[in-house]
Amino acid sequence: MSYTTLVSAETLATNLNNPDWRIFDCRFSLADVTAGQKAYRQGHIPGARYADLNQDLSSPVRSYTGRHPLPDFRVLGKKLGDWGANNRSQIVVYDDAGGAFAGRMWWLLRTMGHSYVAVLDGGFGHWKKQGLPVTTKLPQITASQFRIYLDNQQWLNADQVTDGLATRKIALIDARTPERFHGQQEPIDPIAGHVPKALNRPLQTNLDKSGLFLPADQLRQQFSKLLAPYPAEQVAHMCGSGVTACHNLLAMEIAGLSGSKLYAGSWSEWITNRNRPVATA
Repeated sequence: MSYTTLVSAETLATNLNNPDWRIFDCRFSLADVTAGQKAYRQGHIPGARYADLNQDLSSPVRSYTGRHPLPDFRVLGKKLGDWGANNRSQIVVYDDAGGAFAGRMWWLLRTMGHSYVAVLDGGFGHWKKQGLPVTTKLPQITASQFRIYLDNQQWLNADQVTDGLATRKIALIDARTPERFHGQQEPIDPIAGHVPKALNRPLQTNLDKSGLFLPADQLRQQFSKLLAPYPAEQVAHMCGSGVTACHNLLAMEIAGLSGSKLYAGSWSEWITNRNRPVATA
């Protein structure tokens, strides 16, 4: 059986020694970019490799890009092979932020043509609460070959977002907190607010009080209600830098609402051009 959206802690635990499974630790902190690597060294799920948001899952920032530009997919494909993953691997990704960072790797792998990838439901915190094993031992890795089948239609650029909103062909969902979306506070980017006509659905809305994803039917009802007044040919997701937006994209896949795309540059790219409009209401 393959997993393409979520995998439970119990299921992962029973497959820790499965030679076809590969696990990736995606813990990260925007406030301290070394925190994820430190946390990994202090303890991780057995067999997990560490994938760094800045170093592995993004490319260098330029003056015209957002804070986390898409990576060089050829380089990432080479790294995946060096980490022992191949096109038959069942890949599981996790973090300690409800999937906010693991979702990025989930989306990247799907965009690279690899559908056998799932986010660990509840992440590292839920794993530990279940009393499941944690280790400081680094995995023994045998390199493999990971072939890329890139679908570059899975993301939009700023011009496509602008045109799509103007012609009402896309509905744009922003995963940031309401305070950031409405411009009441902005702790990261130099300009506060949101893209005019965007809808707000904070990624935290996708989770229950335990940090697990809501059931598929509940997610489906919530997204359908949000989008009902804004019928469009295409749903697109954004956030601050194209990372946490993947959480909403994942939630829609869980809900059976497939086909969403990512505005990869997101807010931090949008505001690099002063001619692009900003809304705060």
